[in-house]
Amino acid sequence: MMKKIIYPFVLLLCWFALQPARAELTIEITSGTEGALPIAVVPFGWGGPGVPPEDVAGIVAADLTRSGQFAPLPEADMLSKPVRPEDISFRDWRAVGVDNLVIGRITPQGEGRYTVDFRLFDVFRGRQLSGYSFPTTRERLRETAHRVADIVYEALTGERGAFRTWIAYVTVTGDGDDRRYSLQVADSDGHNPRTVLRSRQPLMSPAWSPDARRLAYVTFEQETAEIYVQELASGERRKVASHQGINGAPAWSPDGRRLALTLSQDGNAEIYILSLDSDRLRRLTRHPGIDTEPAWAPDGRSLVFTSDRGGSPQLYRLAIDGGRPERLTFEGGYNASADFAPDGRHLALLHRDGRGAYRVAVQDLERGMLNLVSEGQLDESPSFAPNGRMILYATEVGGRGVLAAASVDGRVGQRLRLQEGVVREPAWSPFLE
Repeated sequence: MMKKIIYPFVLLLCWFALQPARAELTIEITSGTEGALPIAVVPFGWGGPGVPPEDVAGIVAADLTRSGQFAPLPEADMLSKPVRPEDISFRDWRAVGVDNLVIGRITPQGEGRYTVDFRLFDVFRGRQLSGYSFPTTRERLRETAHRVADIVYEALTGERGAFRTWIAYVTVTGDGDDRRYSLQVADSDGHNPRTVLRSRQPLMSPAWSPDARRLAYVTFEQETAEIYVQELASGERRKVASHQGINGAPAWSPDGRRLALTLSQDGNAEIYILSLDSDRLRRLTRHPGIDTEPAWAPDGRSLVFTSDRGGSPQLYRLAIDGGRPERLTFEGGYNASADFAPDGRHLALLHRDGRGAYRVAVQDLERGMLNLVSEGQLDESPSFAPNGRMILYATEVGGRGVLAAASVDGRVGQRLRLQEGVVREPAWSPFLE
């Protein structure tokens, strides 16, 4: 039976309240997984005049391709293009080696509203695996397509899809006095960018709240570092840290009530915890070395941070209640910028390899094993997807800053480029509901 989905209204307000931006990120697949599951996403039927406002099937197929887990059949190789279940000849799809089939239809409902129906079939068993009906609007058709891709991904892998999520990042355009910084939020595939903040001064370290309704970030608008928390729906923002010296690296607690920060108000860079309800600060680290870049464990009981207290930048773990920090990284002379996987058992981090290149790595916290997953020379700011399958990061290609993503095993890679300017400081949002 087809199911009907209603979207969370508050999150939609968050999205459409932001200012439209011009430049979209374009994706280039740089490596893929051999043995990806063959699937066909047939062009969706259209019940209106002309052509549909969005190629929903094309978006679904692109999402599945980006995951590295699926190999959608090119449209030119399709023997038929069914829209209804009764039109399907499973023998045709078996003949072209397809394991699963997605069909659908877009039906106008008047005044810019539509219904998107889709069904997922197991070709070899000849049976339906999933099917949903989505009420949507012209502006939300891409979001609906991402939702379809999420459902297909989960039905076939058993893991939650992360296509209907957002990414935040900073763009830099111009030079010298004409340089401009912009904090952007876009779909996970780089489309539908929205501007959160524009500034003539640097913007840094965007961090998502657990409910994806707020961003914390560092700004130099007053020519000194300050940390703000901004509501995406209203655009209202609140200054939460403006102390003497360093105010940096905000990180949200899993309950959304606290921020871990790097402050140097007492003369040295240390980790503090700020209660957003009471504005109370609590200093967590006390060491002559530099302590920075805190990242909360998913259970909220500890933090991982970067420190040079051992002579080189390495990662340490410290309980929120205090105690003695535990060193986590020992391989190489530089390990920094940690981000926890949602399972709490792995870290994404920045590692300097034996050639002096800064690359994204994944460390297994139980076994201590380190696995390099990127191929760049100057990678930075790794950020896990909320399902833990991909890692978003910034890198440099041809002298320009771009975003890239890699699977946790390093076998799947992609780049997201801007037509002009550079892009950096990425952060992948939590799930939107």
